[in-house]
Amino acid sequence: MLPRELPWLGGQMKAVLCKELGSIGDLVVEDVPSPRAGAGEVVVSVKACGVNFPDVLLVQGKYQVKPALPFSPGVEIAGVVKEVGAGVTHVKLGDPVAGAVPYGGFAEEVLAPAQNVAPVPADLDFRVAAAFTLTYGTSYHALVDRAALRPGETLLVLGAAGGVGLAAVELGKLLGARVIAAASSEAKLATCERFGADEGINYEQDDLREALKRVSAGKGLDVVYDPVGARFAEPAVRSLAWRGRYLVIGFAGGEIPRIPLNLPLLMERSIMGVYWGAWSAREPDANRANLAKILDWIMQGRLKPLVSKTFPLARAAEALDELTSRRALGKIVLVGAD
Repeated sequence: MLPRELPWLGGQMKAVLCKELGSIGDLVVEDVPSPRAGAGEVVVSVKACGVNFPDVLLVQGKYQVKPALPFSPGVEIAGVVKEVGAGVTHVKLGDPVAGAVPYGGFAEEVLAPAQNVAPVPADLDFRVAAAFTLTYGTSYHALVDRAALRPGETLLVLGAAGGVGLAAVELGKLLGARVIAAASSEAKLATCERFGADEGINYEQDDLREALKRVSAGKGLDVVYDPVGARFAEPAVRSLAWRGRYLVIGFAGGEIPRIPLNLPLLMERSIMGVYWGAWSAREPDANRANLAKILDWIMQGRLKPLVSKTFPLARAAEALDELTSRRALGKIVLVGAD
């Protein structure tokens, strides 16, 4: 987020700015005043920032959060604490941290609510640190807190090769589920299998409904994790077993689907919304516990976030285009100064 009108000491930073809602091609990089930390806030020197679909929606004006213009996109950050505001005790100057902000991460520095960042091990690569908070945080919250995924259940992940999708594949497997990955190419499915998927469905080539009948041996799915929406949502809901759970993550496919309500009624299926950002703000202690568990698994090597490409700030529009053109595998990360 851009600095508020706080006393300015003359510092400058570079930031990717959205000055007009619409096209990611209109983003610019400019010098702006450095932020200052108020009470309960920290300023983080950003070393890496995850690139996520909500960043595209922010620029297009289609996201739940609608910042005033101009603003910097970027919600998933990692870096070093530069300034600590009054009342902040869990981090100090110089600490490596990771976390999420409402927006503003596509910059050399970002102002963050202190409760939104947490220390990370000094030997954790900043690119990896910027690749797990939102994606793995969302997927863990969805699978554990919302769907209560159990060992032995069958989990379908749509958009499985993207950031949140691949996190869901990894976590689903770690939680003991049988994981079916659905993606748009054989190369993407090969990546999903490398990260634990038991079965793969190319939904650009196969009829999704028929493919799901085949891989579930007609028994249906226990949980569907859907960050795509569009034409894939209804056949996925129809493929749920008795008391199956359908997780609404987002609409990367562009269309918000309309589900006939007789589908949940007939099989006592549940349609569950997942809004990790709002939940983490309402239940920060539970979110911190989730992220601590995820970070522990990463440090043990049980989870391995895939950072497939990195871009400098000046090429932020190219990084976002990787998402909109559906070329991204795992996470794309913007990197700043060492």
